[in-house]
Amino acid sequence: MAIVKPFKAVRATRDKIALVSSKSYEAYPAEQLDAKLAFNPFSFLHVVNPGYKYHQQEISGDQRFKLVHNRYLEFKEDGYFTQDEIPAFYIYKKITPTDSFCGIISATSVNDYHNDVIKKHEGTLRKRELLFEDYLRNTGFNAEPVLLTYPDNDEITSIINKYQENRAEYEFTTTDKETHLLWIISNKVDIEKITSAFEKVDTLYIADGHHRSTSSCMLAEHLAKENPDHTGNENYNFFMSYLLPESQLNIYEFNRFIKDLNGLTVDGFLIELDTIFKIENKGLELYKPKEKHNFSMYLNGDFYSLSLRKSAYEFTNELSKLDAQILYQTVLKPILGIDDIRNDSKIIYSQNKSGGLELKTKVDEGSFKVSFGMLPTNIDELKGIVDIGLLMPPKTTYIEPKLRSALTIYEF
Repeated sequence: MAIVKPFKAVRATRDKIALVSSKSYEAYPAEQLDAKLAFNPFSFLHVVNPGYKYHQQEISGDQRFKLVHNRYLEFKEDGYFTQDEIPAFYIYKKITPTDSFCGIISATSVNDYHNDVIKKHEGTLRKRELLFEDYLRNTGFNAEPVLLTYPDNDEITSIINKYQENRAEYEFTTTDKETHLLWIISNKVDIEKITSAFEKVDTLYIADGHHRSTSSCMLAEHLAKENPDHTGNENYNFFMSYLLPESQLNIYEFNRFIKDLNGLTVDGFLIELDTIFKIENKGLELYKPKEKHNFSMYLNGDFYSLSLRKSAYEFTNELSKLDAQILYQTVLKPILGIDDIRNDSKIIYSQNKSGGLELKTKVDEGSFKVSFGMLPTNIDELKGIVDIGLLMPPKTTYIEPKLRSALTIYEF
């Protein structure tokens, strides 16, 4: 049973939302970030990059987080942000040149996270967990929802569709040709229908935002211990999430780029691979995998197809069937000597939205010796691994939609 809850969002006024909301801070290259800060005084980037006001970009730690809180208060004091008077759910729709996503922004329960109703598919770094918990404690708000997915539900979809027949509270298009719309659900009957519908959902899966969800739960635990009047209904017992049906989730793969062959020659490396894979040299053909357990490889000016030999690898559980895990167990660790795939400097990852061309270009530039591509993981694979209590290797999935900051803000 999944618990979802309406909340009183802090939001930009309708006339300024297109100027206020932004992509995630980390999504902007330095020069683009500087331009946004210089020419848009309403951008939320001024809140999360408070040092710009003092011409200092390197403010860090608690000092920076306190300045973020101060800039946030200024946006409220200047009337850029106001808080809704009635708790609500928020329907958010994002339309790109190729896709459309529509789901519900709500508060979700930290207890559901602890009780495995909300499940994660990848591990988190303790350092980042602590950093973001510190950020939340000092700023008092979260402006980016965690992306959760759930099995398609006709009852929830019908409510979402009903609201889309009316004018949206927000409707604006950004320079990357993406349109954003937001509807407010404050009607008590519809709120009850949504709440009841999610109570029938057994599991919500974290698609994106693992560190945000983990850190929110850590903060809730600490604040509960510090609060002698703790009831369980305080805002810190929930975190903001964007609930999206599984059918609307886009999952892409990450390519792997390796800096050296671990002392092997090209021929020696191919001989090692021949024990595990059926190898076909595709020459200059831009080869892309055709099926699961088939990989593309670019090495020494040629593309290769690598097909797993069934006799060379044993499937023991759902994780062992995952292509990213197969590549790690058969190539990255035993042949290329990459044990810690999260932290080893010999490997980097890049989301594959270029049709595989990047596999060639990055190696040809000389920074890497070999690259690997695979088919994307699908939602059933993700759920199958998570449901048996396992986690996927890092950088297995690149998931869309990516959400904007400050469309709705959740205060603790």
